Amino acid sequence: MSPSLGCVADDYTGGTDVAAALRRSGLRTVLIFGVPGPATVLPDSDAVVVALKTRSIPAEEAVAASLAVQRWLRERGVRRLYFKYCSTFDSTDQGNIGPVADALTEAAGAGLTVVCPAAPEHRRTVYQGHLFVGDRLLSESSMRHHPLTPMTDPDLVRVLGRQTPHRVALVAHETVRRGAGAVRAALDALRFQGVRYAVTDALDDRDLDVIARASAHLPVITGAAGLAGALETARHEQAMPALPTGPGIVLAGSCSAATLEQVALARRHLPSHRLRAGRDGLVEEALGWLEATLAEQGRAMVYSSAPPEERSPGAAGLLERALAAVAARAARLGARRIVVAGGETSGAVVNALGVTGAVVGAEADRGVPWLLTTGDPSLALLLKSGNFGRPDLLVTALEAP
Repeated sequence: MSPSLGCVADDYTGGTDVAAALRRSGLRTVLIFGVPGPATVLPDSDAVVVALKTRSIPAEEAVAASLAVQRWLRERGVRRLYFKYCSTFDSTDQGNIGPVADALTEAAGAGLTVVCPAAPEHRRTVYQGHLFVGDRLLSESSMRHHPLTPMTDPDLVRVLGRQTPHRVALVAHETVRRGAGAVRAALDALRFQGVRYAVTDALDDRDLDVIARASAHLPVITGAAGLAGALETARHEQAMPALPTGPGIVLAGSCSAATLEQVALARRHLPSHRLRAGRDGLVEEALGWLEATLAEQGRAMVYSSAPPEERSPGAAGLLERALAAVAARAARLGARRIVVAGGETSGAVVNALGVTGAVVGAEADRGVPWLLTTGDPSLALLLKSGNFGRPDLLVTALEAP
């Protein structure tokens, strides 16, 4: 039987986040990294998430990869598609949320879809079309200073309107609070008016449930993990796979405020090495340190995370490649738990490890599940979005039974 839901996520940590939400709702969920090939086997499941690394690449490349996933899913009988992006709507005026959503909706023949990045459990809410992080507008949060996709405009109708030639409109909170019938009527009216994208206000999980019921007829839905978890539920007993024992490593590349706090705490508990752009022999130095430290202590942290005033402009790619090289060497040295902080870093690490798929396991923290890889040897990966997780997550992940 084909999965009832397919999901395209625009980065690897976003894929793990939405996979965790679907698994939490009772759906047997498979996670695949990268565009699957024709011979990729789809295990028996209720939902399949394909995590891409398309958030910050050229729009035409993001569109091509997303459409390839959509075709692969359709060939396997998956008729309902969810396009997952970050709850902070990370994007530039050129995309990639708008161009990818345009391509996916057009390929599915969808006249309208919803846009709902709200994730109330992470204090990301939408009111009057404006995205809030906690009690601050998105433009007043740390996302204003994101090195790749600085978010300086909290008005989602306006932001998305700059990324697509199609009309964007708002379904306001007063409509959402009137229930699924009112929202469905609003969506039908907007579609009749030629609107392609309906930005939906959402302040809590009750609002997400309403939006999910109202959009049940749509072949393509877009949003963060919050709405995905509300779409449908199943009841399957799911055994939690055991985590492998052995050495472990933390790799941190995100410069978000949450990750900086986590790294600062982890430095007090783990032997740590900081990657600094501009140093000669950056990778060789890190690998030498790793070999000595992992053999002696069995756990380590290598990080490039730094506050804005300490970052080297244009060094992000170099630092990601260095962290990826450290991950590959750690695996060869016997590391079996690899914890990664940051979406771009997670993509680089997963690719360096050659991981193509994983079983979604228990969550180490909300939206941060363990992934048990299907390759040889089996690894336990924890891919953490930069803004996710409690302060001690990087330490406790290596200590979890």
